[in-house]
Amino acid sequence: MTKHFNRELETIQTRLLKLFAVVEQMIHDATRALCHREVERAEQILVRDKTVNTEEVLIEEECLKTLALHQPVAGDLRQIATILKINSDLERIADLACNIGERAIGLHEYPYFPIPDRLSEMATDSTEMVRNALNAFVSQDLDLAKQVIFNDQWVDELNRKVISEIKSVLSSDATQLEPALHCFSASRHLERIADHAENIAEDVIYMISGDIIRHKHGNFTINVD
Repeated sequence: MTKHFNRELETIQTRLLKLFAVVEQMIHDATRALCHREVERAEQILVRDKTVNTEEVLIEEECLKTLALHQPVAGDLRQIATILKINSDLERIADLACNIGERAIGLHEYPYFPIPDRLSEMATDSTEMVRNALNAFVSQDLDLAKQVIFNDQWVDELNRKVISEIKSVLSSDATQLEPALHCFSASRHLERIADHAENIAEDVIYMISGDIIRHKHGNFTINVD
């Protein structure tokens, strides 16, 4: 491909990474707002989502323009296709962060409800999965992308443990149903964030190798140092 195409691709990739930085901060702030009942922080997340939506559209437009102008093939085409998918996943992750922020606002009315400690752990692990998936994209690291997919099962396990804790609280005090539902939803949103990280990792593997590995995770191995 031409130098012009490479410059355009680099510009798009830079915008994508800047979008990720915003989304990553949204996840962090949403979880902090939830665990520490910080309503103002949660409200700021909802405002920030408008910026993410605008940027997601602009990146998509740039990708489509590049496809139309340069008509890339093979690896170049896969890279643009992967950027389009990652861009969409990041926007959805931002939406999930907003949902967690809304749950934080709802929980503010129940200061004595015990928020499971594992929610914070889930947030850390889910965010790390998204970060590693983007790192795998930038460095074209096949094994790191596979590791992200492998780690999704740990977040799923944390989700099950959080739900178990919530059920335990409800079994002793059924009046805590509403705040329990807020926590349940927040846990589910974090689990979905990890799923989107897994999607990104799958697309990175496709970009690097040309292999579509959705629903075929048992067919690859992970190198462990």
